[in-house]
Amino acid sequence: MSRPYANPYIAGVALGLVLLGCFVMTGQGLGASGAFGNASSGVVNALAPGVAAANSYFRDYLQAGSVWTAWIVAEVLGVIVGGAVSAGLHGRFKFEIVRGPHAGTAQRLLAAGAGGILMGCGAVLARGCTSGQALSGGALLSVGSWAFMLAVFVAAYAAMPFFRRLWS
Repeated sequence: MSRPYANPYIAGVALGLVLLGCFVMTGQGLGASGAFGNASSGVVNALAPGVAAANSYFRDYLQAGSVWTAWIVAEVLGVIVGGAVSAGLHGRFKFEIVRGPHAGTAQRLLAAGAGGILMGCGAVLARGCTSGQALSGGALLSVGSWAFMLAVFVAAYAAMPFFRRLWS
């Protein structure tokens, strides 16, 4: 039997304290997209070191040190483990594909994959994911981060009518 979700106000304050702790302990804010940059750089370097060395994107990650022990990789692994533990403690851990009544499983997986790719490309273009931009950049009062979040909300509301058909 599942338990109720956490109080959003308490969770928001807790997230703010985690962000503050991250700034104090690492000197950097929260984010996630850098972990995927580190991981992809490590994989490319393991499979084709010459390609990684010749590519400026991969080279930047590789010059920073070990891509597998970077703080952001540990952060993302902690988010995955923490989310699984929290879901297990609250009776919500299960493997399923959540979809609306008008979307098949293949359509849902395709939409999720396309959305993930678009978000990844957007994170590269925006120089950070929504976590890094909204939480860390917003907390630092970065004008670019606030503009990014405004654009995210405008785009989401503009796309909502199309995606609502799949869920209702």
